[in-house]
Amino acid sequence: MIRPPHLKWNDKAVILSPAGKIDASAVHGAATMLEGWGLQVTIAPHALNGYGRYSGSVEERLADLQQAMDDPAVRLILCSRGGYGVVQLLPLLDFTSIRSNPKWVVGYSDITALHAALQLHGIASLHAPMAKHLAEEGDDDIAVGYLYDILFGKRLHYEIPVVEHLFLNRPGRTTGQLFGGNLSVFTALLGTKFAKIPKGGILFIEDIGEEPYKVDRMMHQLLLSGVFDRTGGMIVGQFTGYEEDAEMNTSLLQSLRDGVKDCLFPLCFGFPVGHVKENYPLLMGLNATLSVTDTAISFTQ
Repeated sequence: MIRPPHLKWNDKAVILSPAGKIDASAVHGAATMLEGWGLQVTIAPHALNGYGRYSGSVEERLADLQQAMDDPAVRLILCSRGGYGVVQLLPLLDFTSIRSNPKWVVGYSDITALHAALQLHGIASLHAPMAKHLAEEGDDDIAVGYLYDILFGKRLHYEIPVVEHLFLNRPGRTTGQLFGGNLSVFTALLGTKFAKIPKGGILFIEDIGEEPYKVDRMMHQLLLSGVFDRTGGMIVGQFTGYEEDAEMNTSLLQSLRDGVKDCLFPLCFGFPVGHVKENYPLLMGLNATLSVTDTAISFTQ
């Protein structure tokens, strides 16, 4: 995997919207923050537009993303938000230029599909906060601080105390390539060339607004497709925006644990990643070391 070079003063950044439409104030706020980091920021031509639920037509969103990927001066591509729409761009994108001139691509949620495509082409990327988070939370936010550190060359290392979910965790230590992301987006890619499952990799999942029976279905999809047979460790991030379903006879988190009950790999719950304020950046496609004990979760890349 190719790790893009860390950012430097006066590097060029582009904010674009490859999926859903977004309020202009969030994009301008994020641009101001990136400028405060010493970057030259451009907002893509269609980033602030609206086209139904999207920021633009397929052709418009594709043009913004392809231009940013191809421009050798661009060192950072910040996706403004997720929503839905990246999957429409995947068969149309040309990764030739970004393979020879790698740059950071940042985002999460629906951007999981773009992370998967970049991994297919051997390029690491950042599962991390996007425009609204940057604009609203500012530089004092812990996740924003980690994002800055990683982009500018600091090693990623988290030590997370286990304060809940201890009964769900499975202690152990493993090293492998990080893959996954938003559960519903990732499972929708299974059976395509973009769902590259690294042998011994560390899978992480998170989601928002998915009913428990749908999450259980997706876990069985991972099981039946053999993903867990190749997995060396698993991180369960934050599942938010749902109500428990008493007719499932178990909680959503317990159903996630039951889905891998026969697996032996290290497993942790409650990791600070997902559609939450504490959305810690993770380096997609790069090797990571996960250690789970009764008192702490350690994660290093």
